Amino acid sequence: MSQNKNYHLGVLYLMRLLINADGIIDISENNALNTVKKHENIPESTLIEFEKDVLNKKEKEVYQAGIDYINLCSDEEKMNAFVHLYKMSEADGRVHVKEVRLLLYSIRQAKIEFNDVVAKAKQLKYS
Repeated sequence: MSQNKNYHLGVLYLMRLLINADGIIDISENNALNTVKKHENIPESTLIEFEKDVLNKKEKEVYQAGIDYINLCSDEEKMNAFVHLYKMSEADGRVHVKEVRLLLYSIRQAKIEFNDVVAKAKQLKYS
């Protein structure tokens, strides 16, 4: 669990894109987002800042902000962020092609190995 604001904001921005990628916001995706917020102890002030900032951004701007925040993080934080995103992509029981593209492209931008993300995601159990 990280207390890094850049990490928290990066996760929130990229999760927003992932949730909206297939055009369907499923309850299981919202539940997964809430689980991540709790697991990572994301402060209410960070959530409020994120919600205000994301309102008027286009998809491309949301993506760039998310990647910029993630790239300010340690390698471990980057890995953890993408593990959460990977697990989120599976939350609704189907992985949409846009979700796959977003994950693969983002992981490449952050210079993280996809296979490492998958291996770590299989080990993570939310409590």
